[in-house]
Amino acid sequence: MPVRVTLDSLIVRKGIKARDLAAEVGISETQLSLFRSGKVKGIRFRTLARLCAALGCRPGDLLDYDFDPADLAQDEED
Repeated sequence: MPVRVTLDSLIVRKGIKARDLAAEVGISETQLSLFRSGKVKGIRFRTLARLCAALGCRPGDLLDYDFDPADLAQDEED
């Protein structure tokens, strides 16, 4: 999938421990770890907003996208 989570680099730049970020945002360390690794299929906007507030960033700072023409193809699931 061409959408990548770039949270790790932001955590390093801010000098924050993942454990502390999870506590501030109100999610488990496991949930944060799954998001950081890109192993989740979605994230609630509220959680995304809390991450942005805690890190002083915008959603685009947490996610990146590499264009893939296949993303424009119609899936039967959509």
